[in-house]
Amino acid sequence: MPRKNRRLREPDRRRSTPMERHLVDGPDGRYQVRRITASGAEKTYRCPGCDHVIRPGTPHVVAWPDDGGGDDRRHWHTGCWNARDRRRPGHYR
Repeated sequence: MPRKNRRLREPDRRRSTPMERHLVDGPDGRYQVRRITASGAEKTYRCPGCDHVIRPGTPHVVAWPDDGGGDDRRHWHTGCWNARDRRRPGHYR
């Protein structure tokens, strides 16, 4: 009898939705992070990681310290946010 190669069911992995916040622990503290989709990016921001402009329509990340009220939110390019622990503060390429 031929063998059936069936895919094993993977447990449901919970993926964060674009507007959902989640906590991230890093070397510089704990942050609340929210992903912004291209359709949700309507304004121009300056990325603190590279000091370049994040143009409207560019997916990116918004992060702020967990102990803050959100008044100190910063918009980051996704790559800059992921590389923040490998860069010195204020050192741009």
